[in-house]
Amino acid sequence: VSLQPRIQSSDSGVRCDSLKELAGVSTDVTFAQEFISRDGHLLLVKIVEDSNESNVIMTHTLTAFMELMDHGIVSWENLSSVFIKKIAGFVNTKPTDVSIQQVSLDILESMVLSSHSLFLQVKHEVTMEKLIAHLQVTNQQIQTKAMALLMALLQTAGDSERQVLYSGLVQDEMAHYLYVLQSVTLNHLEPRMRTPLDCYSQEQRDILHGLRQAAFETESENSLSHERRRSLCAKEFKKLGFSVRGCHPPGLGSIILIINYNYGIIRIFVLENSSREDKHECPFARSSIQLTLILCEILRIGETPSETGSDYHPIFFSQDRLLEELFCVCIQLLNKTWKEMRATQEDFGKVMQVVREQITRTLSSKPTSLELFKNKVNALNYSEILKLRQTERLHQEETLAPPVELKERLKPELLELIRQQRLNRLCQGTMFRKISSRRRQDKLWYCRLSPNHKMLHYGDVEDDTEAPPIETLQNKIPVADIKSLLTGKDCPHMKENKGKQNKDVLDLAFSITYDVECSLNFIAPSRIDFCLWTDGLSVLLGREMSSESMRSELEILLSMEIKLRLLDLENVPIPDNAPIIPKPPSNYNFCYDFSQTEQ
Repeated sequence: VSLQPRIQSSDSGVRCDSLKELAGVSTDVTFAQEFISRDGHLLLVKIVEDSNESNVIMTHTLTAFMELMDHGIVSWENLSSVFIKKIAGFVNTKPTDVSIQQVSLDILESMVLSSHSLFLQVKHEVTMEKLIAHLQVTNQQIQTKAMALLMALLQTAGDSERQVLYSGLVQDEMAHYLYVLQSVTLNHLEPRMRTPLDCYSQEQRDILHGLRQAAFETESENSLSHERRRSLCAKEFKKLGFSVRGCHPPGLGSIILIINYNYGIIRIFVLENSSREDKHECPFARSSIQLTLILCEILRIGETPSETGSDYHPIFFSQDRLLEELFCVCIQLLNKTWKEMRATQEDFGKVMQVVREQITRTLSSKPTSLELFKNKVNALNYSEILKLRQTERLHQEETLAPPVELKERLKPELLELIRQQRLNRLCQGTMFRKISSRRRQDKLWYCRLSPNHKMLHYGDVEDDTEAPPIETLQNKIPVADIKSLLTGKDCPHMKENKGKQNKDVLDLAFSITYDVECSLNFIAPSRIDFCLWTDGLSVLLGREMSSESMRSELEILLSMEIKLRLLDLENVPIPDNAPIIPKPPSNYNFCYDFSQTEQ
């Protein structure tokens, strides 16, 4: 191959052009076989190990090497530890060329996926903090490839190693990225989950008949007459809980596809039910529909990812088809729980509540593999659920102390709720007026807190602006630079106009000081806004909130919470979601006006 001597040329320009050409032709498997047979790939390895080339030449070298290795001609395990250290170094160090980092991340991902020994070396060499930092850069290619490497590390790790990765390395921002990845990926299933069953679709009818045949193993159908076969089909569909001519709720088509993922579970389900009395049979179709809805709710399929969410399921990163796999495990769990509860059709709702609790409790323990989830959820049988409920009920009764003591216990939790509300309000922002020395209120400005609570953004706005995007507010002050919060007559802008301000304005004035002799001065639109902002700024500064609004809200919340805690709610089902507010009536003629004196 004429490229080899040119790659070793003393002229850097020739080397650069040759390696660039090599990167292009290495995609051809015939060329790759010939080049590797002449140990050309070892030449590239040596260039990387020596690390004496420019960024452009190194990028071409790594790209050519990756293309050659992709053909699977040479094993990744033949690479030296020096080479692995160099590639990891390109990822760990501050980037001088993002192209080098991109292809280095690709190479490390392939290494990790090729063998466990290389996984251990890469895990040892790559700084996880740096890998997480790559997820926060603006370059989308770097973000994607860093996430791909992280996923490779999590998938290749054994249970104990994966647990270490999750517990020791997945913190705050990393947890948020994993949560977003999980949400976005699972949300791709939503359109499928809403696909209705089309009775005229031959494909869906074939799937239905395939399910029936898998469930009942009908081998001698062809010998039956048309009418007899039709009667048998109708009987078996009814046994499964399907109605071929009936109207099915939206989403059943997708449920059939999920069941289609593993025919074996249907056969087990039907066989177990065939030995039970009719009244104790578990309805397969109805159970499948309800179980799928429960899994979608638990996994929050269809929900928009939260900006601050971090609640992800480690099991998601160990399964390519999480929903299908969970369904296969949980439909068997449902059948088992139905049997343990000796349930009838009337108990369907109770059984599904128990199954939901079994799944939720197991997923909350953060299992890292499907096998671990399966073992844990099956160990959490109906008897265990009853024991846990009893234990929690006793614990709740113990915590229902006299109102005075209960009040003190609840205060920290409710104060934290108020703190979060104040910070959220600051993130929404407020319109403020500038008051000149002539007392004219003709200029407006807007101030809001960044979503990560690290920066105050502010700037002038027009009259018709409601809530300007944070990007349009040109000025900003780091929260870390804020020295103090001043209110009333202590504010610099109140001192400047001493004697000219009335009490109303003084009650709405507050300022923050930063740097040396710098301040940002506010006049709140109302007393409520004054309380919200001074409380929120106090929270940012690590101080106690002290406004009258906070004290009033705390008393209201304490009163409500104590009344709720002291209610006897045993055996009263509490819905997960708030009830839907009905539409207002068309008229109010039914109202009685008590202000009119009856004659």
